[in-house]
Amino acid sequence: MKSVHDYTTTIRWTGNRGEGTRAYKGYERNWNLEGEGKPVISCSNDPLLGGNAEKYNPEDLLLAAVASCHMLWFLHLASNLGIVIESYEDNPVAKGEMEPSGKGRFVSCTLRPVITVSEGNLDEAYAIHERIHEFCFIARSVAFPIDIQADIQRT
Repeated sequence: MKSVHDYTTTIRWTGNRGEGTRAYKGYERNWNLEGEGKPVISCSNDPLLGGNAEKYNPEDLLLAAVASCHMLWFLHLASNLGIVIESYEDNPVAKGEMEPSGKGRFVSCTLRPVITVSEGNLDEAYAIHERIHEFCFIARSVAFPIDIQADIQRT
């Protein structure tokens, strides 16, 4: 039997300059991501859509969710195989497209983790990346391909 559970968060718009959304350019695209017992993250819209470039936007957060889910499953599966990971850093990139109508979507994502291993088989470490899509909640939920370009080095 499948286990079902809920995830909750609060999204609170903070961009009302006093007139609400009376004029399209009269409000800010800023909002807070809030969760009980968690720090507030101040966010905004994509700068291409009038947002603040100094804040995380929904696209940044989705990319971070894909990359961090992949990382956490990699660490888990590596540990199960006796592969000792000493460091993991990823600088992922996602490609988005915008239609003339304003409709946008992600069309691809490339994860580029640089990983250092002190113990274990490097070939097995590379092979883990191919299995993660079977487990990662986020990767199993998105509608775009995720490519992995891992660089795994021995310490």
